[in-house]
Amino acid sequence: MNVQPIASWLNAEDRLVAWQGQQEYRLSTLRQQVIALSARIKTQPGQHWALCFDNSYHFTVALLALWHLGKTPVIPGHCRAAQLEEMAANIDGVISDMPLTISLPHLLWDGAQAEGELTAIAADATLVLFTSGSTGTPRPVVKSVRALDLEAQWLATLWGERLQHSHVIASVSHQHLYGLSFRIVLPMALGLPFAAQQLFYSEQLADQTPTRRYAFISSPAFLRRLDASLHLPRCALIVSAGGALPWPDAQRTQQWLGCSVDEIYGSTETGVIAWRYLSAGQTPWQCFPAVELCRQENAHWRVFSPLLETPAGCALDDRILPQSEGRFQLAGRQDRVVKIEDKRVSLSEIERRLLDLPGVNDAAALAIQRHGRQAIGVVLAITQLPEPAALSHCKQRWRQALQPWLEPVAMPRYWRVVTTIPVTAQSKRAWPQIEELFHVAD
Repeated sequence: MNVQPIASWLNAEDRLVAWQGQQEYRLSTLRQQVIALSARIKTQPGQHWALCFDNSYHFTVALLALWHLGKTPVIPGHCRAAQLEEMAANIDGVISDMPLTISLPHLLWDGAQAEGELTAIAADATLVLFTSGSTGTPRPVVKSVRALDLEAQWLATLWGERLQHSHVIASVSHQHLYGLSFRIVLPMALGLPFAAQQLFYSEQLADQTPTRRYAFISSPAFLRRLDASLHLPRCALIVSAGGALPWPDAQRTQQWLGCSVDEIYGSTETGVIAWRYLSAGQTPWQCFPAVELCRQENAHWRVFSPLLETPAGCALDDRILPQSEGRFQLAGRQDRVVKIEDKRVSLSEIERRLLDLPGVNDAAALAIQRHGRQAIGVVLAITQLPEPAALSHCKQRWRQALQPWLEPVAMPRYWRVVTTIPVTAQSKRAWPQIEELFHVAD
């Protein structure tokens, strides 16, 4: 498939760009709205403008308007006024398609169209995203247009045939790199229409026009919640990222949507690193051809990739189990180590052992503070919750299975059993909600 770089998007032949319900947006309209919005932004001072949009098509207009003006889009990852105010040192104004009560300069989407010329997008154009990292403090990550274009080329090479004639739908937000790259940049680069509205429920997925061919950009959290009682559309491509999709959920997804799941491994800092086509429970990850993983002296791993803005590479928080020909398995997080009674305990190792227990679909481990002492608490996700009378027997059986692998201080003391472990909209662990499960003392 022909891959259009971002700088050429508005120069292509007129086509359907996006849709929302019965509303359709064409490339000719997109160009006219970029010109009109550019004229409004041009009257405002400041280089860095935050984009806070619910509608992905409106977001695309604003993104292109800023780039064509030589300004820098900032994607804060949310649309909360209070947090935008806290970011005042990083942004000069906000563009949105929703009312916001903020002291910063604010341009509200009006959908105006105009004729005129646009300045070419600079070769060194960038945008700024924010990631919480391991500290919880939002941290800016600069991403170049060059890297976004290159990533789209890689994905087109991988999935070009399956993407042909597809409509792109998504259950993930464009306010994070995964959604930006896969539900906006990729379809725009390939001339494919994308849904302007994010899907939040299975019912919205079931409402899609059944005669279309779909590429579904999703997450483990959404795919786990699929409602099989609905008439769901058949998909030519399903992509999942943000966390591992358990094999039973992958099998059910294939059965209900008619297509196996492709998983992507990467981060805001690195872009895509590897992918895998889920055909078995322990399918290895395959690095993209130009990506290299190297082990450092401190046992941590570092990724080197043309998608990075530095040749120094980027340190990974994940533990890697290398295999041949660029393949590998993930073995938990490097940085999830706590001290229990002055002994270092790996929460990732505990989770790995818990996932080996029969019937356990997912597991989360954390340190719980009670009466001035720390102990391990775990949350297990299983398909069917046991009766209260049987739960004690299950815990005893699980402890016995863990004893050959875990030291006494690493043995879980507090147990919670659920059907689904809480996650954020990006399928990351929702640790505040997980911790709430332990607020009631055992």
